[in-house]
Amino acid sequence: MVPAPLPVDGPAAPPRSNGELVFAEPWEGRAFGMAVALHDAGAFAWETFQSALITHLRAGEPQGRGYYECWLAALEDVLAVTGQVRGPEVEERAAAFATRPAGHDHNHGHGHGHGHGHGH
Repeated sequence: MVPAPLPVDGPAAPPRSNGELVFAEPWEGRAFGMAVALHDAGAFAWETFQSALITHLRAGEPQGRGYYECWLAALEDVLAVTGQVRGPEVEERAAAFATRPAGHDHNHGHGHGHGHGHGH
């Protein structure tokens, strides 16, 4: 579920094609979903996240950072400010995920019954 205040245009609007959200890489969709799920769980107010995102987008554009790099940075900031996650913990988890092989998080040929309803 996408938060109602997700802008369709303006500085915080996510990339779209024919009205649909566009993710160039799998991690972008996961970062988007993580922010939405945490918001839905009450971890932070969407307005707080949007404000952080706009700040990162304005700073990131001259540095060549993409939209979802700024999205992830905003999420990290909001979680740190609200005390949900400490800065070093974010870095440790990000480093651990970065070392995982491509496709590690969703490969149907891995043979263990992960049971999340794909009919396999």
